[in-house]
Amino acid sequence: MAVCEVCFRHCRLEEGQLGFCGARTARNGRVVAYNYGRITGLALDPVEKKPLARFCPGSLILSAGSFGCNLRCPFCQNYDISWSEEAKRYAETAEIFSPEELVEIALRTRSRGNIGIAYTYNEPLVGYEFVRDTARLAREYGLKNVLVTNGTAELSVLREIAPYIDAMNIDLKGFTDRYYREVLGGDRAMTMAFIEEAVSTAHVELTTLIVPGENDSEDEMRELSAWISTLREPDGESVPLHISRFFPRFHMTDRKATPVRLIYRLAEIAREKLDYVYPGNC
Repeated sequence: MAVCEVCFRHCRLEEGQLGFCGARTARNGRVVAYNYGRITGLALDPVEKKPLARFCPGSLILSAGSFGCNLRCPFCQNYDISWSEEAKRYAETAEIFSPEELVEIALRTRSRGNIGIAYTYNEPLVGYEFVRDTARLAREYGLKNVLVTNGTAELSVLREIAPYIDAMNIDLKGFTDRYYREVLGGDRAMTMAFIEEAVSTAHVELTTLIVPGENDSEDEMRELSAWISTLREPDGESVPLHISRFFPRFHMTDRKATPVRLIYRLAEIAREKLDYVYPGNC
């Protein structure tokens, strides 16, 4: 029996068994990343799409994703590679890249405006070893590394990759334990601890998706933005917040898209405490 130490689940795995995330397995008595180098998505994206508003604006970045996730958000936009029956099929069919191969692609796209590699689409921390190895090599070639994550990981994982990461967008999906536990299958305290340490290591921007009837109250936004206002990056800058609009998707089609006026109202409230607030998907 091997125990995974990536997130709060601490999955206990028999030889060959996959963890809850679908991306980690036991091999020779150790937990390893089954999804190591297995790429399901590769695209040259605007850095603003991560979303990052205050990191190399106007640039493009090579976005790479694998499969697997340690949350179960019912509205997941990338459910086909994160958690679904389709995601399980990707485990068998994904093309395998070495860190050297992915960095070579990033270098070849420099002429098109690429500044580096973004680890995104699925949850990259469930395969943090590939992120670490690729980002370390990319840094040697002067490429930027961006992490797009739900922040559901032990600080030991963050410390493995932080020396090579230039910027992160981290989901702060809500500000109640009920929402994290009952709707997302997550752990708010773990995510907050991850964010607190991350802001001391790299440029960090946060994203909150506003889901009608779940995390859309003005009181919750006041609490969430007040907490963010206590965070400061190494240069003293405040942490930007992206407030995004929900659209019905995957297992959550029982409600309409978030009203645009509500997104703008919550952004107004967040600006009472924060310097940088960006409405999204409007």
